[in-house]
Formats: sequence, structure tokens, C-alpha cells
Amino acid sequence: MTKVFVTGASGFIATHIVRELLEKGYDVRASVRSETRKEEIEQLFPDAEIEFAFLDLGKDDGWSDAMAGCDVLMHTASPFPLGEPKDPEELIRPAVDGTLRAMRAAKAAGITRVILTSSCAAIYKDASKPKEAPSTEENWTSVEDPSVGAYEAAKTLAEKAAWDFVSENPEIALTTINPGGVFGPSVDARYGSSLEIVEQLMTGKVPVAPPINLVLVDVRDVAMMHVAAIEIEETKGERFAGASNTLRFVDIGKVLKTWDASLKAPTRELPNWLVRILGRFLPDLKPILANLGRNLAVSGSKAERVFGFTFIPAEDALIASAECIRKYQS
Repeated sequence: MTKVFVTGASGFIATHIVRELLEKGYDVRASVRSETRKEEIEQLFPDAEIEFAFLDLGKDDGWSDAMAGCDVLMHTASPFPLGEPKDPEELIRPAVDGTLRAMRAAKAAGITRVILTSSCAAIYKDASKPKEAPSTEENWTSVEDPSVGAYEAAKTLAEKAAWDFVSENPEIALTTINPGGVFGPSVDARYGSSLEIVEQLMTGKVPVAPPINLVLVDVRDVAMMHVAAIEIEETKGERFAGASNTLRFVDIGKVLKTWDASLKAPTRELPNWLVRILGRFLPDLKPILANLGRNLAVSGSKAERVFGFTFIPAEDALIASAECIRKYQS
């Protein structure tokens, strides 16, 4: 039986991956940071025989031993904050070093198949293409571009580090899954940063929509892609955008308002000229100012063709997110 090692197994995407692996009959060894996280996973999957390893992305201790006997590394662990850190290295170093730490441990354990969770953030800010043009997996975010935030740089550099590693270790077959903003249902009340965006929109914390767009994908599709990639030969050595639709924030607000008219979700968009003025004085607006006129759309057609499926519509993923938030807040 194929045994899959899943890092960061208690995360929003990772718990769906674990569920998908178990349903497909794989053996799972899950890495977590604490006994509390282990207990949370055991509560989610009470009938499953999951092995556990306690690891820290920032420390070498135990990684190679933890992967011994596994056939596949599923590396999902990486920080995803809503805000911009004061020092970008707070995100970049853990992402890059953690990825290389996991890759080196996989090599030491004799693992030759790796599935890495990257992001559309590593794709959609390619300075070599026009700002208004959509992107594909051929594009790479230019980390030196002043519009690139710490999270985008971290995901880009971590993914590049993984590809560089396998170029020097060709016995390892790497696939990267690059989701956009990941929405849909959470398996427990600890939903991730993407759903926190929906929560902020639902509650009126964002009264006027920023004039930018966002790639959306359902977490269930992201999990399916990770697991299906294990067996699909054509995915080896390739990156795949997890991208259903691309919506402007004002349209996301309208989807939520259509679902429940009582929500305080924004239905008006902040004009570009006002962002340019306010962005000089309000730090929270600077990331939006940097993205004015940039199309963050990424095509998911390659994934649909290779994996043989159709993405869940973004609107359905948003409503599933809202239903989940309401369920756990009630």
C-alpha cells in the first residue's frame, strides 16, 4: 500500500487532502506541530489509522526518520498571513528553508514522488508580460517587482527552490499545485485565511470593495488535484494552476449578497483615483495601490485537461465558505 507523508496536516487544505487520501485507500503519515493538532486530526477521522510525526518546519530534528518507509511526500506546510509582515524574511525564510528541509528529508528516505502546494501567487506577477494580460503556468512572479508582497515572494522562491532541488536530484518526480484563493467548506472551525476574507466581507469589515480581482478555487478541487497527481504520469515535472474563476472583489460581495441579502458585503468598488490618493497615507491600501490595473487572472485549463475534470464554480465555493462560517459561528 502506498504511504503518503503529509506535512502541515492540520491546515485548511491539508485536512481535505488527508480525507481524500483516506477515501482513496492510501496510508497516511501526518506531520503536526503539537499533540493538540494530532488530537484535532484524530477527532476529524476517528475511524482512520493515521500515523503521526511531530515536526517543526524551522528545525532539522526528526525529518528524515519521520519519512522513513513513505513513498510520497505531500508538502503543504507554509505560513499564510492576512497582513503584510514588517520584515518579508519572516515569511520567506520559513517557506524556502522548510521546503528544502522537507525535500532533503524525502531524498534521504528514498522518496521519489513529491507533490508540493505552491500558489497562483508564484505565477501572476510576471514582469515580462503586460499587466493587463492573464497568466498561465508558464509565468513566474518576478520577486524583484515592487508590487510583490512577502507572501507572493515566499511562495515563488519556495517553489523555485523545489524545482532547483529536483534538477539536481532527477530521481525525484515533482508536481506543484498552484491554487488561487482557496475557498469552500472547512472540515472544522479552524478555517484558513481565505475564509477569513469571506468573513470580513460578510460582516462589513470591508465596506467598499478594493478595485482588484482574485483567482478563486474550491478546496475540494485542490485536494483532489494533490491526490490524483500521485498516479497521473503526465503530472510529473509539471505545475498546475488551481483556478476556477477570477472575480473582482465587488462581484464576490454581490455573490454573498445574493446568497443572503442581509449581509453587509460590499456592492460598490473603490475608484482607482481615490486609491491613488489614500494609498499615500494609509498603509493598508498600499498593496491595493501596487496592483491597480494588474490582471491577477490565471488559467486553470491545463489542470482541467490533464486531470480530466471541471472546476467547481467560484460562486459555489464562496457560498460553501459562507455556509461554513455561519455554521461554526452559530
